[in-house]
Amino acid sequence: MTKQLHPWSRYVAVGDSFTEGVGDPEPASPGGNRGWSDRVAEVLSQGSDDFAYGNLAVRGKLMNQILAEQVRPALELHPDLITISAGGNDVLRPGSDPDAIASRLDEAVTLLGSEGATVVVFTGTDVRFSPVLRGLRGKVAIYNENIRAVAAAHDCIVADLWSLTEIQDARMWAPDRLHFNPLGHHTVARMVLDTLNVPNTLEAMVPEPMPGTTWRQARTEDLAWAREYLVPWVLRRVRHQSSGDHVLPKRPAADPVTRLDEPDEPLERLG
Repeated sequence: MTKQLHPWSRYVAVGDSFTEGVGDPEPASPGGNRGWSDRVAEVLSQGSDDFAYGNLAVRGKLMNQILAEQVRPALELHPDLITISAGGNDVLRPGSDPDAIASRLDEAVTLLGSEGATVVVFTGTDVRFSPVLRGLRGKVAIYNENIRAVAAAHDCIVADLWSLTEIQDARMWAPDRLHFNPLGHHTVARMVLDTLNVPNTLEAMVPEPMPGTTWRQARTEDLAWAREYLVPWVLRRVRHQSSGDHVLPKRPAADPVTRLDEPDEPLERLG
């Protein structure tokens, strides 16, 4: 067994679709999605005989729902490392107040850190590259400053998506333009591990140059995207529905991690 290169033994992730891993489909992974948090847990488990990982994140969840439904269950798993990425769905909603959202984040972080766990929070992505979302850039920036203030007040680690320029590239995003694809999740995982100062062998994945498109092709793709993703999203908002309705956490218990590049072996669940 190789030497463990970090101090943590139980990692629990809370949040929304970003942390659930939506956009990074993997049938062999619990819930059918892998995502950056699974990838981080796979690396953290290396060199440890008893590392455990739980993921309570559910797509579509708002800050109040994450605070009400995930924070206490996360603490019941007795983690020593917690990641929370929350508020993105709130920021997307017209009329939402980034100051009020951050106040609820402060409540969540206060509770999550109450038993001494290392808490990692995430800033929002710089959306200037997105024709659809760039209008929210100022709102995201305000929320990010609030996140940094919360992190400073509670001695949290900040995983900075805003400054991760690699993800400001359409090749990192799933077809819905709201979630990262496997390359995007991989890139975020590398950033998180670097932020935690955990040595790892994940390599940067540099895709082939994206072929150019004509103006007409681009507009056709925009219309197809709007029909398939944007209109259903708007209708869910009008109907007060969420993509996470009736979706359960993919890893509700803190269990040993099976890396997808290793053969499956029977593992005993940790208590």
